[in-house]
Amino acid sequence: MAYVIAQPCVDVKDKACVDECPVDCIYEGSRSLYINPNECVDCGACEPVCPVEAIFYEDDVPEEWAWYKDAAESYFAEVGDLGGAAAAGPLGKDPVQVAALPIQNQD
Repeated sequence: MAYVIAQPCVDVKDKACVDECPVDCIYEGSRSLYINPNECVDCGACEPVCPVEAIFYEDDVPEEWAWYKDAAESYFAEVGDLGGAAAAGPLGKDPVQVAALPIQNQD
């Protein structure tokens, strides 16, 4: 796994990162976006364009959000490698840990 999308994306899903990803590995769940660790090529193009600073290199994820690495891995273990987010479309689900979070304030 190279990059991880964490808490600041939940209930925001700006998608600027999706437009920058050259390998189409950022998938849309119900409440957040997720980088498929098996498809990411570690280019880092997504990180600087995220307006809520939710994307981190795997070694730089803040401790409080470290569980997002495991959540993404288990999520894609369940849904599979779909060969590109654009063709897959919104997946309509989230990892259990993200789905259980309280709704984020969207002021």
